[in-house]
Amino acid sequence: MREDELATRVVDHYGTAHDDPEIRLEEPYDAEGRRGVVDVYVRLRLPDRVDHVIELKSDAAVRRATGANEVLRQYRRTERYFHADEAHRLRPKLGRDGPGARYLLFFAPTPTCVHHVATHRGLYGSVDPTGSVGDVPTARTVGFLTGLDGDPADLGYLSVNGEASFGSPEFLASVPEGSRLAESIRGVDDDLVAFGDERAAD
Repeated sequence: MREDELATRVVDHYGTAHDDPEIRLEEPYDAEGRRGVVDVYVRLRLPDRVDHVIELKSDAAVRRATGANEVLRQYRRTERYFHADEAHRLRPKLGRDGPGARYLLFFAPTPTCVHHVATHRGLYGSVDPTGSVGDVPTARTVGFLTGLDGDPADLGYLSVNGEASFGSPEFLASVPEGSRLAESIRGVDDDLVAFGDERAAD
């Protein structure tokens, strides 16, 4: 799948599942002389503002990257500078319930992406699910998109940096049966999926 296809499904999801979301594709940021672009930026009000900053990785992006370190550098750079830009700045709010921003790194559910994440599961699994921007709590998720072929409202993800690590029995039990992700996992060597290459170097 191409990244524009993934982005289309993500946009359709937010438009269907949430009331009046503010959605922008290829959203630029410029902070402290650091410029970049995020694939999808969504601002929700639930009723408090919650930003979803989404990076999407297709087969082509995984093949172009020199390794997981490069992918994670881009992800962490976005986290560091996106909300430092005055146009996106987060403000502390008394009584906030939950994170003010979610930084999401989503891979396509393809054999190439499954192989990449399986090979570098130690690095992706090491991303701390919680963080902060100044005094505002944030959340970090690395995972695979699921539900790409169904109703847009049913689009979801399966995390690899939460309690269930990639390839664990809990993770595999959570993979939707008959999904693209399930088919892709079956297309990758069983030993790689179950045990992986735990080397942290790229």
